[in-house]
Amino acid sequence: MNPISIPALLVAGLALAAVPAAAPLAQPGGAPFTVAETGQGYGSLQQALDAIGSGSGSVMVAPGTYRECAVQEAGRVAIRAVEPGRATFDGVACEGKAAFVLRGDSTFVEGIVFANLAVEDGNGAGIRMEGGQVTVSQSWFRDSQQGILTHADPAGRLTVDKSTFSDLGTCEGAGGCAHSIYAGELGEVVVTRTRFERGAGGHYLKSRAARTDTRDSSFDDAAGRGTNYMIDLPNGGTGAIEGNRFVQGRDKENYSAFIAVGAEGASFSSDGLRITGNDARFAPGVRRSSAFVADWTGDRLVIEGNTLGTGLTRLERR
Repeated sequence: MNPISIPALLVAGLALAAVPAAAPLAQPGGAPFTVAETGQGYGSLQQALDAIGSGSGSVMVAPGTYRECAVQEAGRVAIRAVEPGRATFDGVACEGKAAFVLRGDSTFVEGIVFANLAVEDGNGAGIRMEGGQVTVSQSWFRDSQQGILTHADPAGRLTVDKSTFSDLGTCEGAGGCAHSIYAGELGEVVVTRTRFERGAGGHYLKSRAARTDTRDSSFDDAAGRGTNYMIDLPNGGTGAIEGNRFVQGRDKENYSAFIAVGAEGASFSSDGLRITGNDARFAPGVRRSSAFVADWTGDRLVIEGNTLGTGLTRLERR
């Protein structure tokens, strides 16, 4: 299928660098993973994380394509690409889950590319968050079953900034649907300045968190394939969906709404949820009717100041 051109409004103001088509393999002669605080180099990311253990430290990742994965069991760790977009973790998942399985106290991931992650249950992800607080900045997730998948923890917080999610999602695995981001019942999910594009199934952002903030981001479904909602808050919740740009494409499994609130039963009140200042429309050549917001909760939502294209209804109670 030939992709439909993206409207200029969709990309205006986004400063996300393109991912290289292929990063070079790690060069011999220098350790690809270095703990910044000690200067010690390691041959694998797992060795570097094990060296930090339950302490604190930063692992610097040299440019390269790494066919390996790692599990963080403890500690407060930053994993940073020396050159953002030039360190790729390709095709290998630990524990049948993800390239990075994170269950330490906190993790900061910056500048990493995650690609081609697939596992038997259909939930292969770039990152599996299983503990603590996780922050992802300027990273890329592509051509996988899932981008980020989290556990359930009322004290947990996931933050994603200035990142890109491409060609993700599926509803064909034994584990149910996978999505670009799928957050469990965390305390908070924050997504800012991030681009979602070319979904391959499921939702772009599905969050069961008590609070979800999605701001200044782009949801480009013009070349999506068998996708569903762009933002799904299946159990309700408060927060803000503000200043985002949405384009719904032609090839949908479910085109009945852009944003869904409480479709699986409200675990949290959505009173005061703000959906403001967004721009939403259909891709060029797509003519249909849909709801910008579909709500199953009956709570007091604040929906104002949005620019909606032809065929879109502001709010539909279901």
